[in-house]
Amino acid sequence: MTATTTTQTTPPASLHTPVIGWFDQHARDLPWRRPEAGAWGVMVSEFMLQQTPVNRVLPIYEQWLARWPRPADLAADPPGEAVRAWGRLGYPRRALRLHGAAQAITERHGGDVPSEHAQLLALPGIGEYTAAAVASFAYRQRHAVLDTNVRRVFARAATGIQYPPNATTAAERKLARALLPDEDERAARWAAATMELGALVCTAKNEDCTRCPIAEQCAWRLAGKPAHQGPPRRGQTYAGTDRQVRGRLLAVLRESVAPVAQSALDAVWEEPVQRARALDGLVADGLVEPLAGGQYRLPLT
Repeated sequence: MTATTTTQTTPPASLHTPVIGWFDQHARDLPWRRPEAGAWGVMVSEFMLQQTPVNRVLPIYEQWLARWPRPADLAADPPGEAVRAWGRLGYPRRALRLHGAAQAITERHGGDVPSEHAQLLALPGIGEYTAAAVASFAYRQRHAVLDTNVRRVFARAATGIQYPPNATTAAERKLARALLPDEDERAARWAAATMELGALVCTAKNEDCTRCPIAEQCAWRLAGKPAHQGPPRRGQTYAGTDRQVRGRLLAVLRESVAPVAQSALDAVWEEPVQRARALDGLVADGLVEPLAGGQYRLPLT
């Protein structure tokens, strides 16, 4: 059997105790893990942490919750204010999606983040991962929570490969469900523990197997750590891309409470075709609102 077809044979229960025990000792004290964060704090953190490291999220998260401690508080403000407060977290459409979710929570659920998985999944901007994460971390329910870190831990420990596929597969979902503890609270703890293990120990590069609580059971390590043989892993570039131009345009708009003239936006990037394309994309995504006279602002509706 090759490394790419190895399947999980270790009894799941033998993984739960060491991983959860490791988490009890080594988990970072993060504000969204504290009881006072509530379901809204968990949801905000999940939106912000997508493709963004914890150290960048922490200050924005604290400012966000201080300004909008409940979904209704955010829903009452224009969506452009969410984009402004998003700062330089990147992927600012997440701010619009979070604002849309806050409006739906206010209108459909009396301002309280719903606890039912199906209701969470029905909110705008909420996908499979976020619904499972909020249900698990905020409401201590039993759900398979598959972010990049968890998928990497499972790929190595149970499947024997270095990296998971680029997109989540049905086989990964099946494995994640098979590995879940039976009890709700323990399953929620397992979800958080495997995520932390991937973030701190079983990292994408320079993994530290000497600190791993399940190194002796890890299929990838036991197989001699075979190199990745799947499709090339997607890298993220930024310099010179439309993403960089969009970020610079948004920075000008975030810093101004008044509409911004086209000339001020033109000054942030020399190449006119790429600049125009980036601005058109921001308008199409609802992140920027064009006004008469060649002026622009963050959206009010």
